[in-house]
Order: sequence, then structure tokens, then C-alpha cells
Amino acid sequence: MKKFSHFLCFVVLTCLSTFAYAQTTITGKIIDSDMNSPLPGANVLVKGTSNGATTDFDGDFTLKTDVKSGEVVISYVGFISQTIAFSGNTDLGTITLQSSDLGLDEVQIIASVAVDRKTPVAVSTVKAADIALKLGTQEFPEVLKSTPGVYATKSGGGYGDGRINLRGFSSENVAVMINGVPVNDMENGAVYWSNWAGLGDVTSSMQVQRGLGAAKVAVPSVGGTINILTKTTDVEEGGNVMASIGNDGYRKYGVTYSTGLMENGFAATVSAAKTDGDGYVKGTSFNAVSYFLNVSKEINDQHKLSFTAFGAKQRHGQRQNRQLIETYRESEDGIKYNQDWGYKNGQVTSIEDNFYHKPQISLNHYWNLSDNTTISTAAYASFGSGGGGGTLGSDAETPGFEGDARYKFTSADYRIGEYGPLDFDRIVEENIAHGANGSSAALRASRNDHNWYGVLSTLKSDLSDDLVFLGGLDFRNYKGIHFREVTDLLGGQFIINEDNVNNPSGVSKVGDKVSYYNDGLVGWLGAFAQVEYDVNEDFNTFVSLSASNTSYKRVDYFQYTPDDPLRETDRYNFFGFGAKGGANYRLTENHNVFANVGYFEKAPDFDAVFPNYNNEEINGDAENQKILSFELGYGFRGDKLSANVNLYRTTWRDRTETIPFQLNEDETGFANILGINAIHQGIEVDFVYRATDKLNITGMVSLGDWRWEDDVTDVQILNEEQEVVETLDVYIADLHVGDAAQTTLALGATYKFTDKTRFTVDYNYFDNLYADFDPSDRNDPDFREDAWKVPAYGVFDTAFTHGFKLGSFDASLTARLNNVFNTTYIADALDGTGSTAQTALVYYGFGRTFSFGTTIKF
Repeated sequence: MKKFSHFLCFVVLTCLSTFAYAQTTITGKIIDSDMNSPLPGANVLVKGTSNGATTDFDGDFTLKTDVKSGEVVISYVGFISQTIAFSGNTDLGTITLQSSDLGLDEVQIIASVAVDRKTPVAVSTVKAADIALKLGTQEFPEVLKSTPGVYATKSGGGYGDGRINLRGFSSENVAVMINGVPVNDMENGAVYWSNWAGLGDVTSSMQVQRGLGAAKVAVPSVGGTINILTKTTDVEEGGNVMASIGNDGYRKYGVTYSTGLMENGFAATVSAAKTDGDGYVKGTSFNAVSYFLNVSKEINDQHKLSFTAFGAKQRHGQRQNRQLIETYRESEDGIKYNQDWGYKNGQVTSIEDNFYHKPQISLNHYWNLSDNTTISTAAYASFGSGGGGGTLGSDAETPGFEGDARYKFTSADYRIGEYGPLDFDRIVEENIAHGANGSSAALRASRNDHNWYGVLSTLKSDLSDDLVFLGGLDFRNYKGIHFREVTDLLGGQFIINEDNVNNPSGVSKVGDKVSYYNDGLVGWLGAFAQVEYDVNEDFNTFVSLSASNTSYKRVDYFQYTPDDPLRETDRYNFFGFGAKGGANYRLTENHNVFANVGYFEKAPDFDAVFPNYNNEEINGDAENQKILSFELGYGFRGDKLSANVNLYRTTWRDRTETIPFQLNEDETGFANILGINAIHQGIEVDFVYRATDKLNITGMVSLGDWRWEDDVTDVQILNEEQEVVETLDVYIADLHVGDAAQTTLALGATYKFTDKTRFTVDYNYFDNLYADFDPSDRNDPDFREDAWKVPAYGVFDTAFTHGFKLGSFDASLTARLNNVFNTTYIADALDGTGSTAQTALVYYGFGRTFSFGTTIKF
């Protein structure tokens, strides 16, 4: 028996040693070629098996296998896969994956992409795969709603009418760039997302740089920078077709094809899609055709050209007018209620709609002067055409009509039911009945066409192994063409509009310009210089200086005759400048800290220079806006946990606040209010936890404290002769800034059943959302209450995607469900009298929505 026991132990030990001998360990580190940064979540798979591993947050991996030799396949979305042989225990060292997009690394130089644990800014990046999984029927900015400091909503709910706030600042003060090219309106800084319908289909990645950001161009962003990188051209030939459906008649289908890099050095990618639907909100039907084209040519080792054109021609109904909470409750349509539409001859007709086409075209030249110096230049052009619909009423006394003609568009008497759609047919009948007097009520479009040209050039030179210099120029020329035109006389033959001094009769027909017609001319010349110094691989620092000159000029074709010297103003120039610097220190392989500080002055908006929309009352001495920002950050990168903590404080002084006044029946004036200052400060925490190889958990908490700083007293109101005729006081000290949730929280989980099948669920919570209000309206010293505080709310979203083989093709199915529990909540609010729930005008957020789509790759 004793001998048998010894024999059994010998067998067990032999088996264990054999098993141990058969175990092979493969290790390595995976980085990307563009920024030499780690690729967390890259897949490493033993070829021909299901045995694999994924990289941690530093790009490291350890893979154990029973086979002694073979090959591993390394893959990551957006990069070219590699197959590497191994034999026995093997350290593969550092493996560099090349981007599957040609020219992406050059685009990133112009676009100022921040590098994790090196660039000392607070940054969050969303990759194409996550956009494709989560976007669905959401507005493009909503993909970022789980990002710290972000508040994104659908606003009125029309297609493309979404909005985004970053650290409490609206899009007018958030720089939005596509491939490094600024897209904020040159006159007021706004971003109209409907102009970029379809952008989600061609986005390679989207990076949110909060606060100062890493942008090297002279773009003075107060809240931060949203940096969108589109696809360039795929290295390999292929493409896909896609189709999806969703709630309320949503339909979308499209195709993408890439030639791959051909032997002659050419490569091209083309993409097109069509989207239409009825809209979740009543009367907001939409249709859009989006397109994308990139053609690149590698001339030689020194020169590369890339041509890109993309855009979307779209039209959609809008809900422009918020309503009282009581109105939604009493309406049969509930939260979908919209007063801005009706029926004409049985067809849905919008009172307020939007139509626009804004192709963006750029030619990029990449020039390697030497091994150490490159120049990246983008020459671009944008031609915008379109505008938004609205109502038009006669300014002349028209016999037979009583009261303001525009009353017809809001009165319950002209609606099908108290809160029903507008009865256009009744207005048509009345206009026909009074045909000799023309139309009393009509429809018009407020046009905002533009021509925009620019050149952006960046030089990058490695002065030494540790010192990098970057410098560049940013030139822009913009012409905004503003007018209203008659679009529908609603049964009449003409309408009287006497706002054009060159048309004394005032008779206007469909297609004629009415109300106003003027050009806004904006010039911009900016320059920047930046030095980056890597003391060692653990300590990085930078200093950046920028300067810009903004010029404004106005031409008015309606208020002045052709021979009137006032028809065209002089150019008014405003000099802006900025300085920022920061440093990042890697304490260990797991811990890093960073700090940055910056100050810049931003030119006033166009309307601050021409406050009363004429060429006589000109505020040529308008003050620059002044912004001072500080930030501290901490980062942790472990095998399973990645986390960031950011503290920020931004002071915004002399915010543009120019208010027009009607002094009496014949005289107008304006007030240039200086001292409307705000302090935005807060803390942001975000993390990713890789619980297992299959389960990722993400989360963030953003706690903001955004307040107006001081009261402003004795503000001077000036008349046309620049004489002080009155003063006013503004009482805003310590009031909370409205229009964005100051407390946000997100928690999400993604479970990978296989490499091609995953399920995700996200929860977003929003609190301390105060109704929007104009601080210059707070003139009562006895009323110092905050704006109405919107009730807190939370929403669940979920998505599922499954990849499979369809014959020889790779295919995928994706299903999304937003607001899973159909939560009713208010997303946007405008403060009312007394700052109460009863007087606030609001937009409700969407209830439960869904979409389902499929993609087939070829």
C-alpha cells in the first residue's frame, strides 16, 4: 500500500510538471503609431484558438497558452492588425500598430490632439466604435453626455437642434473644431449641429478638452474644446452598407467605400447616407442627405496631399417656442406638444423650420522638410446657404384686419382645438378675401448665408530629443449674408413691408427680401508659438503664446440708399492675445499629476459692435472679454482601474452684454454693460474599471459651482450721439448661472460576450439645473432669488451589438433603447416672473426612443 502511495505521488508530480512545462507565457506592450501612446483594450489572440487577452491601461498584456509555438494576432479598432510568431516564453517587446486611416497622424498635428498622461489638460476621448454603438437617433452632442462637465440636450427637439454646454459655458464659448478647422460662427460663436447632420457616420474619434485645452491655434475657448477627427482614407480596400430604423418613422441608410492605398499612391474614401422621419416632437419631420469624400496622394517621402469634402443638405421642422408646464399637461400631445406647425391643404406645414447646406472643403498638404521638421497646412472653404422659417405680418395699416397679423399664428381661434395644430386654410381664406390689400399674415425665412475661406498652417520641429517647437498661422475671411425673404403669401398676391428705404411702396412677393438685408464681414489673423520640453520621460511641460486680430465691418442694403455714406461702415479691429502653460509629472508608472494656467482676451461679438443693427450706433470701443483659468489634475493608471480627478476655476470678466433700448418713439439707444462677471469652478472625477476581460465599468461625477460674481451699478445708456440719457443697475451677485446642470453623474457597464458581441447600459443623472435668464434683466434690488431650479432627473440608456458572418461578409446588428423607463423630465428652461415653476417656459426631454440597425462590410 505504501509503495502504491509513492507511485501515485510520482504520477501526480509528473503530470503537474508536464502541465507546467506546457504553459507558455507571452508578454508585450502595444502602442499606437500616431501619438506613441498605449492602446488599452487591444486584443491579443492565439491564432486559430479562442484563447486571448487584452491590454491594460498602459498597453501591457500577458497571455498564457498551452501550445509551445505559434502566432498571435493583435488587433484594435481603427488600426491595422498584426500577426507575430512566438516560440516558448516570449517577450514581444513594444508593438506599434499603424492606423488604418491614412494621414491621421498628420491631421492630429493640426487638430492638437491631447496625449494621455503627457498633455497637461483634462481630456476625454470617444472612439468611433462607441459613437456607432450609442448614437442611434440621439443628437450628435448627446454622445458626450457621460463626459465630466458636459450638459447636452435636444433643445426644442428638431433634427439637429441639439446643444451642448461645457463647464457651464454654451457653444458660443466652446471651440468646436473638425480636423483642426474651427466651425464656430464667425459673428456670434454659435455652433449649429444641424449643419453637420451625418457627422457621426464619418467620425474617427471625438476628444473633449475641458478648460484651456491643447488647441495650438489662436482659438480663445472659455469652457473648452471639442475636437472632432473624421475618417481619412482607409489603408485597405473595402466598405460597408448600412440601414437602420427607429421610433416615429426614423429611417437611415447609407454606403461607404474605400479604394485602399493603390500602387500609384492614390487612395479614396466616399460615404453617403440619407436620413428621414416624422420626428418625436409633433410637426418636426426631417430629411437629410449627408456625404463625405477623401482623396489622398502620397507624392513622395516628403509630400502628401489630402482633399476632403463633407456636408449635409437637410430640412427639418422645429419647435422654437418653449411652453408653460401647464400647457404640456393640458395638451393632448403631452411632452410632444409643439405650437409651431399646422395643416395647409391637408399637408403638414411648419411655421418654424430650418433648412441648410454647408459643405466644408479642405486641401491638406503635409511636408516633411527633414527628419525633425514638418509643416502641415490646411486650406479650407465653407459655403453656407439656408436659414430658418418664421412668420411675417404687414407693417402697414391694412383695412379689414384687426390687431397684429402675427396674432393669427398664436391664437387658439386659429387652431384645430385649443392646443391643436394651426389652421392655415383659415388664414388663406382671409387673405384671399382681402386680396386687394395683400396678405396680413405670411411665412418667411430668415437667411444666414455665408462664404468662409481660411488657411491654417502648423510647423513642428524637434529641436532636440527633449525640446519641440510648434508655431503656426491662422487666417480666416468670412462674409455673412443676412436677409429675410417671403416664402409663402398664404393665399395673398403680395404683402406690405416698409423696412426697405429703396422700396417705398413696400409691396413684396414670394422670393423678395423683406425686413432686413445686410452683410457682416469678419476678418481674422492669428498666430501661435509653443514650446514643449520633456525633461525626461516622466516630466513634460509646455508654454504657449497666441495673438489675433479680429475685424468687423457691416454693409446695410435696406436702411440706407446706395449713395448714402452710412451704407458701408469702416472696419473695426480688436486685438486679442493669450498665454498658457502647464506641466505633467509621472510620479510612478501608476500615478501622475498635472497643472495648467492661462489667461486670454477674446474679441467682443459682432453684435456688441453694432448693437442696434444699424450703421449709426457703433460701439467701436467695445471691451475684450477676459478669461483667467487654473486647473489641477491627478491621474491613476493600474492594471484594472484608470481614474482622473480634476479641479478647475475659470474667471470670465467683461462678458459681452450689449443691450439695445427704445428710448422713445423715434430714438433708440444701447448700453454696453461691463462687469457681467462669472466664476466657474468645480471638481470632476471619472474612472474606468476593467472588472474582468469581459466587463468594463465606467463612471464620473462632476460637481460645479458656477455663479455670477458682482452687482453692476450705474450702467450708462447711450443715444445715437453717444450721450448718456439714462443709467441702470444689474443685481446678480452670487446668483447661480443657468442653462446647464451643475451636478452630473454617470455610471455605465459594458459586457463583451465575444469580441463582436457586447451589451452596454448607461445611467446619467442631472441636478442643480437652473433656468436660463439674461443677467441684464435683473434690475430689481429687492429680488435676489436664483432662477427657478429644475427638478433633478436620471435616465437609463442601453445598447446591444452583435457581429456575425453573412456568407463571406462580416455583418453586425445594433439595437438601442434610450430613456428605458420612459422618465418624464424637463431638460431646458427659461426663467419667468418670480422664478417659479408656474412661470418658467420649458422643453421636456424625450421619452423612450429606440433604433435598430444593421451593417454589412465588404
